[in-house]
Amino acid sequence: MTVRVIRAKISSEKVVPASDDPLDTHKMIRYEIKQIKMFKGFEKLKDVQYVYTPFDSSLCGVKLEANNKKQYLLTGQILSDGKVLIHLCNYIEPWDDLSLSQKKSLNQRYQMGCGCKITTCYMVPCSITTPNECLWTDWLIERKLYGHQAKHYACIKRSDGTCSWYRGGPPPEKEFIDISEP
Repeated sequence: MTVRVIRAKISSEKVVPASDDPLDTHKMIRYEIKQIKMFKGFEKLKDVQYVYTPFDSSLCGVKLEANNKKQYLLTGQILSDGKVLIHLCNYIEPWDDLSLSQKKSLNQRYQMGCGCKITTCYMVPCSITTPNECLWTDWLIERKLYGHQAKHYACIKRSDGTCSWYRGGPPPEKEFIDISEP
């Protein structure tokens, strides 16, 4: 399932049934959104009006602030019925909490890493298994998933086909940080 990335403002929220099945008692929160920018994965679905999340946090539901000026970076998946699903395992962050590097990367750098795979390192030993992988070590080093590496680096495919972490500044071919060992 491909990840979708969108910048949006939440207009309203409404609790709705999870399915049309009358025996299904699960609920979803339907957030009405005002899309500001589509970054990735919406080639077939141009106009997103709603995103859905499980009602219960125990089912990985996400609570967002509606009816204010707060903008969010939302990642999620498009379900077979065309609904966009977001949950706790997705990257969801208030736009103003993103670093300048992350905002710049959304517009310029991240698409250069589309052929790369990011492998999360939770404990030592960990290593990459293919040249097109970048090792994500925020959890190992800082005990949080979205630490320094997530806020300031982008995994970029280099001209030789390998992938490596890049931190802003000069064009990617001039400054790479190779991390082969945590």
